[in-house]
Amino acid sequence: MMIPTAKRFTIQEYHRLTELGFFQEGDRVELIQGEMIQMAAKGTAHTTVTKRLLRALGQRLGERATMQIQDPLFLAPNSEPEPDIALVKNRADDYLSGHPTPEDVILVIEIADSSLRYDREVKLPLYAKSGIADYWIFNLVNNTLECYGEPYQDNRESFGYRQRRIVLPNEQVPLPGLSDILLDLVEIFPPQS
Repeated sequence: MMIPTAKRFTIQEYHRLTELGFFQEGDRVELIQGEMIQMAAKGTAHTTVTKRLLRALGQRLGERATMQIQDPLFLAPNSEPEPDIALVKNRADDYLSGHPTPEDVILVIEIADSSLRYDREVKLPLYAKSGIADYWIFNLVNNTLECYGEPYQDNRESFGYRQRRIVLPNEQVPLPGLSDILLDLVEIFPPQS
């Protein structure tokens, strides 16, 4: 008897489906470990925090890094997540020759309310396994910023981050790799009612 299994896609197959028009304009899909994942709809808190974060980062970064908004990262062998925001190294071709790889990434940021568990349990180990040094989750459930650093692999072949720091909404945090740039979370999180 044959056991049913899910079809896993390579990045090349995923790109081919895009070229063939399999996805509609506005479809929010990403490839995670060979599976096509429908991303959750964004609520108003998510979009507000995204706008505020983009404004704050844009004002502070200048030309020191490239900011991607829901654009793909290439994580070999079969993942192409589209984080809410990624800061990547500047490149002369602006990544026309290919999506950024872990070596290009300065920081990955997810903004999470309904996706919090997914961002912690699926994306965090994926980013750690790929060697992405710094991963932040703007936790809209608790109004905190979770900063993860130093990816590692344990003896059971699980991946995670050795460091986890919680930053409160009235605090500042330096950007990884750009530590002279401080992000004031008062500017980011909506006021609590």
